[in-house]
Amino acid sequence: MKMEKIDTTLTRMLGIRYPIIMAPMFLVSNTAMSIAAIQQGITAAIPALNYRTEEEFKSAIRQIKAQAKGPIGINLIVNKSNFRMKKDLQTCLDLHVDFIITSLGSPKEVIRACKKEGIKVFCDVTEETYGRKVEDLGADALIAVNNQAGGHAGKLSPEELISILIKTCEIPVISAGGVGNGQQWKKVLELGACGVSMGSPFIASHEAAVSQEYKEAIVQYGAKDIVMTTKLSGTPCTVINTPYVQKVGTDQSWLEKLLNNNKKLKKFAKMLTFRKGMKSLEKAAFNTTYKTVWCAGPSIEFVKEIRPVSEIIAAMVEEYEAVPQ
Repeated sequence: MKMEKIDTTLTRMLGIRYPIIMAPMFLVSNTAMSIAAIQQGITAAIPALNYRTEEEFKSAIRQIKAQAKGPIGINLIVNKSNFRMKKDLQTCLDLHVDFIITSLGSPKEVIRACKKEGIKVFCDVTEETYGRKVEDLGADALIAVNNQAGGHAGKLSPEELISILIKTCEIPVISAGGVGNGQQWKKVLELGACGVSMGSPFIASHEAAVSQEYKEAIVQYGAKDIVMTTKLSGTPCTVINTPYVQKVGTDQSWLEKLLNNNKKLKKFAKMLTFRKGMKSLEKAAFNTTYKTVWCAGPSIEFVKEIRPVSEIIAAMVEEYEAVPQ
């Protein structure tokens, strides 16, 4: 019999049964995945940039709220390359989402605006310094992005990062990266995290709208096939080491490095790199071409088949329960 609830700060904070956030995945996260996640007792966050227009973004939030009774989150990129940030934030405020996850920049403006509306703000951090900074700004929790995360990963192991943040910060820590089964999930909670942000295993779900080839790659490849690249956004990002990735390499060219190190041109170079990289990801996610770049983390090691979101979560809970006390 499936356990009723795992009691942690995260489950109490959001009113969910199990302390899992279906991580916001660029181009992958969608309404169907989020609805299925919420219906199974966890929560989900979607990147605002997964929607081309503000109307599409608003419609998605309304649809999730109408079809799933539980908390919904939105991921906002808060650096200057995201020209839509202010509008997307206003939409989150107007439609009163339950929480926002901030990434790649200062969350000061987001935290200030959300405090007035009672919306929780969880901030991506990769080290102690940023953890203390966002705590001082009023963040409600830290998303501890470790070196096992899919997409933009950190440098520290889950064990190291959780330990450091718990010792130096007062707010709750949610671990992001390296959880692909119930045993790993339980281990992270025992380390002191109040929950996990888990993404890559959900790419191989029926509800994900990415190409069949992308889903099959999640099943066929493993942890040893994940490499880090700076070519997509200028920030280290994990991808599957496909033949195309092997051909083009994972480091920026000398020109890209030169532009990114130039004080006057750095801002514009990063914006161009980000947009170019996101376009290549978009093509790969929905079409099969030779130029394939698929984002994923090492947790794909534990994905053995393409399943509904409900089965992925049910398996996680069963595995968690099976761990000896």
